[in-house]
Amino acid sequence: MNTGYSGVFFLLTILSFACSSRPAEQVPAATTAAVSAPVVEVPAPQAVLVVSQEIPPTDTESILSAVADLLGRGDYDGALACFDRLDSEVAAASNIRLLKASVLSSAGRMGEARSIIEGIIAGDANNTEALYVLSSLESIQGKEREQKAILERIIKIDPNHVQALAALGTIAVLGKSLQTAASYFDKALAADPNNGDALLGRAGVYRYQRNPKAAESLLNKAVTLYPQWTRPLTERARLYEGAGFYADALNDLDRAKKINSNDYWIAVDRGIVLVDLQRKQEALPEFNRAIGIDPNIFIAYVYSAGIKDELGDYEGAEHDYEVLARLKPDYYFASEGVGIHKMRRGLWAEARDAFMATYRQAPETFSYALLTSLCWMRAGRITDPKPFLAEVLRKVKRDSLEWYVIRLYHDLNGDSDVAARIDQEQNPTLKAQMLYYLASYYDVRGNTTLANRYFTQAYDMGERTIIEWRFTEWVVEQRNLKAL
Repeated sequence: MNTGYSGVFFLLTILSFACSSRPAEQVPAATTAAVSAPVVEVPAPQAVLVVSQEIPPTDTESILSAVADLLGRGDYDGALACFDRLDSEVAAASNIRLLKASVLSSAGRMGEARSIIEGIIAGDANNTEALYVLSSLESIQGKEREQKAILERIIKIDPNHVQALAALGTIAVLGKSLQTAASYFDKALAADPNNGDALLGRAGVYRYQRNPKAAESLLNKAVTLYPQWTRPLTERARLYEGAGFYADALNDLDRAKKINSNDYWIAVDRGIVLVDLQRKQEALPEFNRAIGIDPNIFIAYVYSAGIKDELGDYEGAEHDYEVLARLKPDYYFASEGVGIHKMRRGLWAEARDAFMATYRQAPETFSYALLTSLCWMRAGRITDPKPFLAEVLRKVKRDSLEWYVIRLYHDLNGDSDVAARIDQEQNPTLKAQMLYYLASYYDVRGNTTLANRYFTQAYDMGERTIIEWRFTEWVVEQRNLKAL
């Protein structure tokens, strides 16, 4: 490990305290500014206790310890206030100014952070630590080209700058240039064989290159070197989960959870592994815990909605699908889930709108068009979806079974011909789907006898993987058609 940095710069590692265990793609680059090793989450120094006393600390060491403690608790305003208590000469030192800039960056005050960093660089164009923090600011603001240019500038000044090499490796991974990434991570490890970011980055490349043994070896080393850092544990857990070693993955995630119980991605990953182990009732609290930690990230809702749906908590599932649809509108399974549950409750107009949104994103799936039309018919007049169906018909292969069923909904006649074609269909999945729509057609037209006949036939097909199965099952149960 590089031990050449001053104790002040080690305090910069605390900046990633709150998110150090997230997957690499989730960590803002600025949080690792000037870090020669990953965060070691240790109890705050005793000197920090002074922060809560009436008399604030005045000596430099105590003040910086207070900064570290406040950052660990996410109190950026409090941490920034500590700098005002530093001796003016100490506060003017470039390393202290850089520390303050890093705190400002973490607090979202990018303009102030940039101003300080650029001031340091103006006085010392070869200050690689200031340049590295500046590259991190560019990353946070989505300026990847500028970030990369600064990192390459650092490497020209210091070819063995481990953090810059590791960051360039990460950029290469995101660009799917695995050989380039491997080269950068190898150079970083040659300069510092114990650098945590480089170990994890190189392990990730090995994983993508389908070399799990080499990836595991590096992750094992990182876990040993940094037992209180969660990222090596979570990355190794992902390696194990991908290889089907679910018990080992869960063991690593249990350890990570004990270190940091307030990490979104640990909760999500642990929930996923519990799903892999068919322990869904245990998985659900993990996804709910993740949502509690950060309700604005969509992935936990994907799992929580599905599990609630499967366990029969339809109200909870509907709620989660609605939140998911707002957070991730391009994830059309969310609007599908909303449509299913609005339809289950007879909220036809809302179901229509949800299925319409789904169809617009997946126009090749004609079930969504038929469900949209069916809900439209139930919400108003049976002729209301006719213009929409005319649009859909132009996209369907003519003379296919789907085409005839969609035309039935459009023309509102020709049911006998459609029934005969469905009866002759050899594909059981397609046949079950179209039986449901024929039954629903008769139902909306008021012919309950024929509707029940075809609902029963669709149910007897037993095609449980199709979206129409749920509606068929609900109708059969509600009307007690199993007894017929």
